[in-house]
Amino acid sequence: MQSTRTFTDKLFLVLKGLGMGAANKVPGVSGGVVAFVAGFYEEFIYSLKRVNKKAFRLLLKGRFKSFYNYINGRFLSLLFTGMLISYFSISKVLDYLIHHYELYVWSVFFGMIIGSIYYIHKDFDDWNTKTYLSLAIGIILGISISFLSPATENSNLWFVFFCGIISVSGMTLPGFSGSFILILLGNYVLLLVDSVNALYDTMSEVILGDFSFTENTQRMQMLKILVVFTLGSITGLVTFSHILSYILQHYKSITLSSIIGFIIGSLGVVWPWKKTIFKSHESGNLLLDSRGQRIIHNYERFIPELSTETTFAISYIIIGIAVVLVLQKYGQKTKKTA
Repeated sequence: MQSTRTFTDKLFLVLKGLGMGAANKVPGVSGGVVAFVAGFYEEFIYSLKRVNKKAFRLLLKGRFKSFYNYINGRFLSLLFTGMLISYFSISKVLDYLIHHYELYVWSVFFGMIIGSIYYIHKDFDDWNTKTYLSLAIGIILGISISFLSPATENSNLWFVFFCGIISVSGMTLPGFSGSFILILLGNYVLLLVDSVNALYDTMSEVILGDFSFTENTQRMQMLKILVVFTLGSITGLVTFSHILSYILQHYKSITLSSIIGFIIGSLGVVWPWKKTIFKSHESGNLLLDSRGQRIIHNYERFIPELSTETTFAISYIIIGIAVVLVLQKYGQKTKKTA
């Protein structure tokens, strides 16, 4: 799969990485859906699967070029470059937009997921008893997850490592939002906000020649947490890719119908009209974590009344659907000209 790519192909692959990175950080949205709709999901899984014993043997022998080619390094490096850029740029923009225009952001994502369901479903024609059953199971699991109550924050390094493994599931399993799972595990703010901000601040200080952060106990703890979380994420990526590659090879139709069901079930997570409910004492005072952040208890979803705001939100849902359809047409043109 180490095919020749034009400059435009490489640029769009970085942009797809940007999309995956941004999607992975938004609770309820799965980066795997981006990979699925943009047409590189199977190559992504295949490339991650190549990170195996043979790859490590090549690396240990110093055969770096062979290692790079074996794991489809050009593809992975461009994609992960986009994801890294996203975490320090687009994801910050998304944080701002969600804070100030939450309803409209969720509306766009809701529309994109509807478009994704249409896109995946229209090309799937192997419907039978088994695939309908797996579709139903996927829907039930997706909906069930969306109604679970979040736990409290836990900075234990073994638990952080486990969170890393779980968080990347959204990259390999479309419809399964790793960031939403982190909310349920109580560590979303710790791992995707505070630790990332700590790294950003540290890099800024290092560039300016300031190494005083080494004496900052809290900063060093955050960086340690980020390292452990990253190691867990890498472990999860490699492990899930091997499992999914095997399942796709032997049970492709059942897997795809389950993915469609999971994506349908995830609509409950990204339903635009919801209120965040925070945990509180019996006295009514809000419960805060160790850094003064309000602890999320759950989400209250509701049917909106007809208003100008609702009309705008519906318009953004349509825009989200249109974005996916445009990406789909671009992907088809790319395949024809390849």
